[in-house]
Amino acid sequence: RQKLHGYLPSRQPNFDEKLELPTLEDFGPLLEEQNKEISTTIAFVRALNVMLKNKSIKDRLVPIIADEARTFGMEGLFRQIGIYSPNGQQYTPQDREQVAYYKEDEKGQILQEGINELGAGASWLAAATSYSTNNLPMIPFYIYYSMFGFQRIGDLCWQAGDQQARGFLIGGTSGRTTLNGEGLQHEDGHSHIQSLTIPNCISYDPSYAYEVA
Repeated sequence: RQKLHGYLPSRQPNFDEKLELPTLEDFGPLLEEQNKEISTTIAFVRALNVMLKNKSIKDRLVPIIADEARTFGMEGLFRQIGIYSPNGQQYTPQDREQVAYYKEDEKGQILQEGINELGAGASWLAAATSYSTNNLPMIPFYIYYSMFGFQRIGDLCWQAGDQQARGFLIGGTSGRTTLNGEGLQHEDGHSHIQSLTIPNCISYDPSYAYEVA
């Protein structure tokens, strides 16, 4: 068995490496009263930018998006960390003259999955279990239209619970506080009912920037 590289799959409950996490003070701008109203989605993007400045974990962050990056206000990350493409940029993007153009890169960090929630969920699960399967802790954030989260990949979320995945599923544009998405079809008030069926899935419903931070 050892000549065949041991038992496969092989999982461990904890990883050996120590990571230096951001302090609460690093998120100071989000903990204070905002000068103007912002959505919780924008608060999340700003929190993500704080983490991307942390040298210890910035390379472990895995932002995953199923097509709607601009809706979430995340296009600023395109040039900052790039969109992963194994072959790099193979064409001139239509928005090349803009500041936040669609930049693909072999070393890109964003996983832009297209309208493919199952593919994005699978990528999230791989990163969220990397600590156990590869002793390599990653911190994945899969952000999606809230209505198209647990409703579409609920079984995959249950599998994530079985595998003790560690990561963040962010339901944006739920239509409960600010941006209403595309009318009633995006009015999501029941995702938390579904998430609560998974015993080790910890659910939050933040309303303010400081709660996101």
